[in-house]
Amino acid sequence: MWLLYLSGFVLILTLMTILWLISLILKNASIVDIFWGSGFVILAWFYALIKPLPLQTWHLVLLIPVTIWGIRLSLHIFKRNHSKPEDFRYQEMRSRGGRSWPVKSLFSVFWLQGILLWIIALPLGALHQPVMSHQPVLSIVGLAVWLIGFFFEAVGDAQLVRFRANPANRGQVMNQGVWRYTRHPNYFGDSAQWWGFYLISASMGGWWTILSPVIMTYLLTRVSGVALLEKTMESRPGYKEYVRRTSPFIPWFPRKS
Repeated sequence: MWLLYLSGFVLILTLMTILWLISLILKNASIVDIFWGSGFVILAWFYALIKPLPLQTWHLVLLIPVTIWGIRLSLHIFKRNHSKPEDFRYQEMRSRGGRSWPVKSLFSVFWLQGILLWIIALPLGALHQPVMSHQPVLSIVGLAVWLIGFFFEAVGDAQLVRFRANPANRGQVMNQGVWRYTRHPNYFGDSAQWWGFYLISASMGGWWTILSPVIMTYLLTRVSGVALLEKTMESRPGYKEYVRRTSPFIPWFPRKS
């Protein structure tokens, strides 16, 4: 198994290095965000192609959902970022990095995210380890958790796009649809999907890869997701009331005013 993971590590760092070179030409490190979802898809099918054991039908229970999640996420971010300036987070990092930013960005952005991607993708490799027996009930539970997460992420993103496209909503707080039940349906959905992926992998012997959904959930809630977004939104009119009424992460019925 370690050879499988080592091969995946080399592949991801190679792809991230190529992406870094492209970012230097474009002067835009935001392209790494577009690659994030599709990077998991590439790694998942890479593991499937060089696996030490034959690909079984039940492996598709994980491979297909990961592919749907990753491609949808990359397309969504591409549409959102296309023809727009570099994301403000990378602009701030570029400003702090000064003249050495081009080199620093390889390590602090591209390789760092590549290593995180590789670690979070542990369940995708564990899928192909020798296993005494498959637990289909756990796979079904994992698939159900993934479907719930996919619904909240995909629907939340689509509703937010429509909300922002209406000029009348400029400066307003999105509190409609699934956004009534959680302030971050897209981040909750992302986290839930990775818990689903973990459960499917665990049903085939990958129980030890629990670090994957734990890291993903931590990143989404404490690092680049919820914490960062709420800091930028706290001064918006009506947001404090929205915070008071709405669950911060796990969907729940809104509190009464």
